[in-house]
Amino acid sequence: MPKLKAGIILPTPTEDAAISAAAMADPDAVPFTDAEWEDVKPKVRRGRPLGSGTKAQITLRLDVDVVEKFRASGEGWQTRINDALKSWVQSHA
Repeated sequence: MPKLKAGIILPTPTEDAAISAAAMADPDAVPFTDAEWEDVKPKVRRGRPLGSGTKAQITLRLDVDVVEKFRASGEGWQTRINDALKSWVQSHA
């Protein structure tokens, strides 16, 4: 068996063919084709998306009824609060 730098041992071509043949014989474990692997995308998102760098994180106390109304409108409620505040700033310039 060939050995790589990181201690990973790869199967020989004969062993790889035997592994593939066994997998192909199992109807519940058919391996992906190369074309199917091209379509595979990670399903797990790790952490929060990076910010734009144009916003400041603050602590702000709002009335409970205001927060509940925005949260009830679904995802993006914090962005909608930001947009409402932006609109107020523009109209009071």
